[in-house]
Amino acid sequence: MRGYFAVGIEGISKAMNAGSMMRTAHAFGANYFFTVGSHLKKNELMWSDTSKTLNNLPVFHYETIQQLERPRGSRVVGVELTDDAIELPSFAHPRCALYVLGPENGSLSESSLAVCDHVIKIPTQFCINLAVAGAITLYDRMIYMGRFAPRPVRSGGPTESLGEHQFGGYFSRKEKQKC
Repeated sequence: MRGYFAVGIEGISKAMNAGSMMRTAHAFGANYFFTVGSHLKKNELMWSDTSKTLNNLPVFHYETIQQLERPRGSRVVGVELTDDAIELPSFAHPRCALYVLGPENGSLSESSLAVCDHVIKIPTQFCINLAVAGAITLYDRMIYMGRFAPRPVRSGGPTESLGEHQFGGYFSRKEKQKC
C-alpha cells in the first residue's frame, strides 16, 4: 500500500486511553504517533501499551496544533462529532493522512479544527471512547485502502482468496484453514 498515516491525540488526560490509542495505531501500521497539549509521562503510558509502541514507533509531542509538522502532501483529518463532519462510511481516506482525535471529556479545539483539511465523524448516537473511535477510524482506513475480496451478497465470507493481505493473514476463511 502506498502512502502513510499518523495518529495524534489532543489534550488527553487519561494515560490508559493514550496508551490504548498508541497500541491501536501501532497495530494498524501507523508510521508515527503524536500528542498535542498532553503532559503524560512515558511511565504512565506503559501500563496500557502492551505492544511497547514507544520502542517501535516514533512518538512526537507538540504543545499546540500549529507546531505539528505536516509532511508534504499530507492531509490532517479530525475525528469529531460536528454537524458538518463527513460520516466515516462516506469518507475517502487520503493516501497520506494525519488523524487527530480530541480529549476524552471534550472536543477538538477550534485551533485544531481550523488546521484540519477534513473532519469526519463516526455515525453513533453519542460520543464513544477515544481509543474505540480511533480503532474504528483506522479499521475503516484499512478496509478503504486495502486489497480485500469484495463482500459477498449473502451472509458469510468470500469463497475465493486473493492471497495474503499486506497486514498478514488471508482474505478468506477457507484459505486460513489451510495454514
